[in-house]
Amino acid sequence: MKTAIHSVSYAGFWGQARLTLEEFIAHAGHLGYDGVSLAAKRPHASPLDMDAKRVAKVGKALSRARVECQSIAAYTDFAPSRAPGIPFDEMQVAYVESCGKLARAWGAKTVRVFTAYEHGTQDIRGAWAATVSALRACSEKLSPLGVTLAVQNHHDIGVATEALAELLAEVDRPNCKAGFDAWSPALQGLSGRELHDVAKRMAPLTIQTIVADYIRLPRFNYLPGLTNYQRVEPDLVMAVPFGEGFIDYPSFFRGLREGGYDGWVMYEMCEKLRGGGSMENLDRCARTFLSHLKKITA
Repeated sequence: MKTAIHSVSYAGFWGQARLTLEEFIAHAGHLGYDGVSLAAKRPHASPLDMDAKRVAKVGKALSRARVECQSIAAYTDFAPSRAPGIPFDEMQVAYVESCGKLARAWGAKTVRVFTAYEHGTQDIRGAWAATVSALRACSEKLSPLGVTLAVQNHHDIGVATEALAELLAEVDRPNCKAGFDAWSPALQGLSGRELHDVAKRMAPLTIQTIVADYIRLPRFNYLPGLTNYQRVEPDLVMAVPFGEGFIDYPSFFRGLREGGYDGWVMYEMCEKLRGGGSMENLDRCARTFLSHLKKITA
């Protein structure tokens, strides 16, 4: 399995140290990664900023660093419940197509997308149908570019493994695959044999997987009249270095490999991280991922 690191890890969104896109690419090579996934938004690889000169500059940075562009990470919500009549679906398909053109220019084979969030007043079946329609349209736009859509189990629609498999079957496009991550089923309560089994089931449908690790912090409210505490759901979740959290990655990767997966494994620091956002801590976590992954996939 080749390793990549997501540029969002060094984008500064959660107060962490920030690198420019070209600095990040060079840094990924220095850390020892095979590839990078580039966030298709500012401050990194927003299509709005990528004229021919900048595209060529990024391509040269990839070549100098000797890292592959593994994927372009698009940010989508295909069923927004606001402003009826505004063609959000068309805007997003055009955005994903622009990401596909960047992927082709930099040698990447994948554009990662999200599905859709659910909203309290939303027609869920309608949101599902809108998501299927948008994923089909995106797949068709990317097909002539030689690029595959990776649908991450991140947003609400299709976030459960059974739902994601059903969603992909309904989309029914050869270049629409799963970006299947462990943290989502783990937060839904799966570990051990259950996590192994869903990973094995999804392996033939999976084109990439993104790794992050977390701990659960239980929450309680104090009740003065009872001099006691009441449990509050859900738990607070905090990002920690790979291998320090509750996610059973040995079972997950064993399932993926038994299912035939031998693709990219990407690391991301996509939240406030234990130890803070200094460059030193980010680099320590990025290197820990590489060393720990070798141990659990040997």
